Amino acid sequence: MVKEKERLLELLKSKALEVRRVTLSSGRTSDYYVDCKRVTLSPEGAYLTARQMLEMIRPDVAAVGGLTLGADPIVAAIAAVGHIQGRELQALIVRKEPKKHGTMNYVEGPALERSAKVAVVEDVVTTGASLIRAIERIAAAGYEPVQALAILDRQEGGREALDARGFKLHALFSRDDLCINKGNSEQ
Repeated sequence: MVKEKERLLELLKSKALEVRRVTLSSGRTSDYYVDCKRVTLSPEGAYLTARQMLEMIRPDVAAVGGLTLGADPIVAAIAAVGHIQGRELQALIVRKEPKKHGTMNYVEGPALERSAKVAVVEDVVTTGASLIRAIERIAAAGYEPVQALAILDRQEGGREALDARGFKLHALFSRDDLCINKGNSEQ
């Protein structure tokens, strides 16, 4: 598994990392951007991400979910690789806006038992806002969010925001793993 994690980091650095000025979804500016979808939507990247995240998911968890769009490929990969490994984790996608017709749900996926435990995933965490929104919507749907997982923690307050809500962030990598200096990443 160590070699797989190293390979995933190598993919993030070579395929997803851009060192340039960018405005993040949080509204903050940064000197670097990490587009994890370039990795999680590739066959190798999806597989490696799922393998690493499955290692972090508690045994009592019944489903994995997250806010669209960053979490979508992660959720699907975890469900598929989990199935191959004999671990049946249901996949949930959390909408940014409720469906405009039909069920008008925020949370899409198979119906689960009330209070089913869910690991909530995200690709990149800056402020933690997307993970928090997904956690809140999963809880409102009647499920119990129990874990917050990410591929990358930018180390810009997201971990602390989740801690304040009673969730410990478990990230595969941090900005430090990308060899990005903190002084160059925030404005």
